[in-house]
Amino acid sequence: MARHYRSDAGRNSPVSTEITGYAVSAFVYLHSLSRDAVYMEAAGRAARFLSRTAWDGARKAMPFELDPPAFAYFFDCGIAVRGLLAAWRVTGEDEFAEAAAALGESMAADFACEDGGFHAILSLPDKRPVPPDASRWSASPGCYQLKSAMALQDLAEMSGNPRFGEICERALEFGLRSYRGFLPGHADPLKVMDRLHAFLYFLEGLLPRAAENRCAAAIRDGMSRVARALREIAPRFERCDVYAQLLRMRLYADWAGVAPLDREAAQFEAGKLAGFQVSDADPRIRGGFYFGRKAGEMLPFVNPVSTAFALQALALWEQCRAGGAQPHRHLLI
Repeated sequence: MARHYRSDAGRNSPVSTEITGYAVSAFVYLHSLSRDAVYMEAAGRAARFLSRTAWDGARKAMPFELDPPAFAYFFDCGIAVRGLLAAWRVTGEDEFAEAAAALGESMAADFACEDGGFHAILSLPDKRPVPPDASRWSASPGCYQLKSAMALQDLAEMSGNPRFGEICERALEFGLRSYRGFLPGHADPLKVMDRLHAFLYFLEGLLPRAAENRCAAAIRDGMSRVARALREIAPRFERCDVYAQLLRMRLYADWAGVAPLDREAAQFEAGKLAGFQVSDADPRIRGGFYFGRKAGEMLPFVNPVSTAFALQALALWEQCRAGGAQPHRHLLI
């Protein structure tokens, strides 16, 4: 799966293992809603790309892009693990579980820092840590890595190997210590909007432990901070995925008993999300969601992750309004 499609140029960006991992999880989620076999076929194809093509078994590495395979990202690896496990749960194919476990072992062995966090990027094939770049959140360790570390908790549940759970606990402690300094994190409000997206990854990563007081408090505090900043920055720049992630967090926090749902805010965010969906005769983009809008003008990127997050957020919102049951956390894309 490509990172995005340029609707102005009519071309895709390079294939990404992270985005392919998200695609597997999205197809599994769509199958859970529709039971349409076409989604499981697509999930299987994407998962086999990760296990057979992208995963370098000899070097025990998952590059974030294959052309060239120059870097591996901790975050991207975790999303690939979560996609592989999503496919394994519904297909029972051992290949996916084995690839996920091997990649999880690589994450635990290769990315750990002495301060309790994880290196953001390793160069390949030598697996040397790339020095952090403070101007780019994705190139530095941070609380946002907790969502990726959820994959290690999933591996602990699957395998019974306590080492995976210990690494996830380490990521949780690091995230809770550091998250208050993540926002705003930049003087440019447009960069702050990008950091809201990453900060919501941290909040999503807290969901498995939402029953714990410190995690519940961080979720409530974090949602309030994101909502306030989003409203302030949106007239200049707004991202589809930030609306989607915030709406999902509101719903999951309500279901978990962490924070009662603000229905007025949820309705507002759902309406904003719907405004990003593409209505076009071109089948390559029809039904997808644009990445974002600057100064009222839509940016020419139809983004698979924005689409996956938005479709799930809107489906969960409709499910909530209809009084449906809470979906399992494993289905969170």
